[in-house]
Amino acid sequence: MIPFVSRADLAEQKIWIKHLSSAMPNEVIVPFVDLTAEQKQQCDIAIVANPDPQDLLSLPSLKWVHSVWAGVERMINELSSSSFSIVRLVDSNLAETMSEAVLAWTLFLHRDMPIYAKQQAKQSWVQLPTVAAKDRRIGVLGLGELGRVSAQRLVANGFSVAGWSRNPKQVEGVECFHGEEGLIPLLSQSDILVCLLPLTIETRGLLNHHNLSCLPVGASLINFARGLIIDDEALLAKLDQGDLSHAVLDVFMQEPLPINHSFWLHDSITVLPHISAPTHPVSASEIVATNIKQYRLTGNIPPAVDMLRGY
Repeated sequence: MIPFVSRADLAEQKIWIKHLSSAMPNEVIVPFVDLTAEQKQQCDIAIVANPDPQDLLSLPSLKWVHSVWAGVERMINELSSSSFSIVRLVDSNLAETMSEAVLAWTLFLHRDMPIYAKQQAKQSWVQLPTVAAKDRRIGVLGLGELGRVSAQRLVANGFSVAGWSRNPKQVEGVECFHGEEGLIPLLSQSDILVCLLPLTIETRGLLNHHNLSCLPVGASLINFARGLIIDDEALLAKLDQGDLSHAVLDVFMQEPLPINHSFWLHDSITVLPHISAPTHPVSASEIVATNIKQYRLTGNIPPAVDMLRGY
């Protein structure tokens, strides 16, 4: 028996359990709340989606958990200590979906859609000069699976693309920077900055006043990573001063974004409700099923999250 541990409402949990059960007909998937005290003692695997850490700690035989999400930083932060491994979702479909969103919103900024929207509101008919894609410099923060596929999609559409990662990476067609010494050079040449970094101790607050000041005047920003990577007040100051022209934000420090938050009505910010790369229950369930089946056969736990790095 495998518990599905989540703080989602019961209706959403039922959807996940339906797909997981379909992908694993030989396993019994149940909501955590349905476990008996005896079953809790026996569970060695759990499937999770934003779980309550106390629920996981009540499973003494737990060896590993499989998240149905790619991001697991909240779980790591809330678990002060654990004896089990955490496996996050690695889904190629997720990378393709993210790259589609990155391209869409890069084009939105590249073709000056925010400016034209403001002109429409003023009934102003002004044609802006067009910049060729090859002359628009895109910087991608994070060259993991999501960042790599997104950067390559931008290259395929003619953009000049550079990327930054913690450790050295090579991506065809992309000028790659890495480490502390590579961050400022990447920022300084990014007309549009796309953030796809995981949230770690090192990346929390990375886009602060100093680093945002390193972007070219008039640059734009897309954050499809985590809200805590950006200093909200620094971003607002840069937009209000005209140093940055626009920000497309899909993630926030608090979600849903509070109704009274200044981002909602700011005319240089596009607010999205965390939709850049939603997890697909069908494909995610198939990946989870494959990993659990392999574990049942061999006893090998899939590659787990490095608790120090956070991913």
